Amino acid sequence: MAIVYFVLSPLFFSFSGALAATFTLTNDCENTVWPGVLSSAGTAALPTTGFALQKGETRSLDAPAAWSGRFWGRTHCATDSSDKFSCATGDCGSGSVECSGRGAAPPATLAEFTLDGSGGMDFYDVSLVDGYNLPVLVVPQGGSGGGCSSTGCPEDLNGVCPSDLKVVLSASDGGSESVACKSACEAFGSPQYCCSGDYGSPNTCKPSSYSQFFKNACPRAYSYAYDDATSTFTCASADYLITFCPSTTSQKKSWDSNSDAASMPLSNDTMVYVGGEQVSYAAPILPRMAAMLLPISHAVLALRLGF
Repeated sequence: MAIVYFVLSPLFFSFSGALAATFTLTNDCENTVWPGVLSSAGTAALPTTGFALQKGETRSLDAPAAWSGRFWGRTHCATDSSDKFSCATGDCGSGSVECSGRGAAPPATLAEFTLDGSGGMDFYDVSLVDGYNLPVLVVPQGGSGGGCSSTGCPEDLNGVCPSDLKVVLSASDGGSESVACKSACEAFGSPQYCCSGDYGSPNTCKPSSYSQFFKNACPRAYSYAYDDATSTFTCASADYLITFCPSTTSQKKSWDSNSDAASMPLSNDTMVYVGGEQVSYAAPILPRMAAMLLPISHAVLALRLGF
């Protein structure tokens, strides 16, 4: 009977659909990053909701079928004298390394996924809608269909963040460091920046000069709530590599591995300062994917608003 058990067990799991994807998180930053994990309401939690990832360290997490949720990196974290854990950016407010169902306090760079969605496709994006705190790159591995393009914001925007969006952390030696970049919604709370109230539809909520700062730097990332056409990507039967602070080599490798990548670069280095705000003189990104992605944009927005 033991022999029969070990023969049938792999077959059972392969047909049960218990495993949809493996997420591999890698820290290429100079300092420790504490990834946070939040599963959407109604989907199973992953094995952990938060952990430490040392410089150069990698950790993999298996996700069940139809899983939906997000990952982000927390930085400048410490435990105080009362044993309370907190972070300067991306803090989830749980008081411990595990986030336990809590999301990231903005600003934070978010990697968002819905597995086995419409047509059996995975939908994924990297969002700067809640601001930015770390460079993040998402690379599908072994997938098919839907393009399976890499996406993310691999640029370090903290040093070039507009002054009215910049989050500065004071150091014990009297110095300071720019550690995050707020969204205009977080900084000002205005409906036109938050896509709320009278601005709560794609027809009324348009890109602002602030969202264009993020879009110009990272053309494939979400820059505001209705930025679906150039920011949502699809793949099927893939695993996903999520890298914090990706190196130039890893960016080029992920770019070259996809034939569609050249039409929409991961990052834009033609940035200049104009009147205190940073803009680009590069040609605007054409929404070549708009026709394909508009039918799914509302589903992705529902995912975003469901957290």
